[in-house]
Amino acid sequence: MHTQTERNTLSIEKPSGLLCITLTKMPCWKVLFLLFFIPLLLIFLISPSTVSSYSLDVKVSSSVKVNLSVYYETLCPSCANFIVKNLMSIFNDGLFDIINLRMVPWGNAHMNRVNNTIVCQNGLDECELNTIQACAINVFRDVNKYYGLIFCMEFLAIEGRHQNWQTCFDSLGLSAKSVLKCYNNGTGTKLEVEHGYETAHLDPPQSFLPWVVVNYQPLGNCRITTILQLMYAMLTKALLNPVSANCLQQISAQ
Repeated sequence: MHTQTERNTLSIEKPSGLLCITLTKMPCWKVLFLLFFIPLLLIFLISPSTVSSYSLDVKVSSSVKVNLSVYYETLCPSCANFIVKNLMSIFNDGLFDIINLRMVPWGNAHMNRVNNTIVCQNGLDECELNTIQACAINVFRDVNKYYGLIFCMEFLAIEGRHQNWQTCFDSLGLSAKSVLKCYNNGTGTKLEVEHGYETAHLDPPQSFLPWVVVNYQPLGNCRITTILQLMYAMLTKALLNPVSANCLQQISAQ
């Protein structure tokens, strides 16, 4: 388990195959009720025409943005799998147009107050990648660019080739110069300290990885793939779509 209390110090270790998941105290159905079904009810009452919007191809409005924040660490296996295999779905079918996506690479890292250095759960390689990704987010600003870079690096991490992360710049046609400057001049470390402060002050606190927050409410122990399907159904106002009904049944059975 990747918990807050179990950390490696300065040794470099390959990430284990264990999922970074533990249970949270809040039942999954309560999370879903607060995040999805109350807004769905309001949508239904305000706009009766949405009852006929059954298709997942419904075009959504970009006037209302949903805040989606992902707290993760770069060499956590379940984080990498989520970024590569699940989170990519928000870029499809126009859903990304109504989402403010924030990526926060810190995870279970902590500060060593003795020598004022960052200690990462999966060793020095993870500290390096966390900082590189923090710099990429800060330098590129464009989520399509920095998410593409993060996606590439996490794909390499899944394959055990994370040390080849610099090849991702060439693959995507992005310049590494500004990102490496950010990393080498200490700016990246400052960004990571800010991420650490933000992560440490989450309420409720992060208890597993990846820690996903929608509109400032954590998703808890709900299955990520199920949550994404439900969120898609909610945002497209597909109130009676079979996908959302099936997801609800899965969650109710947990």
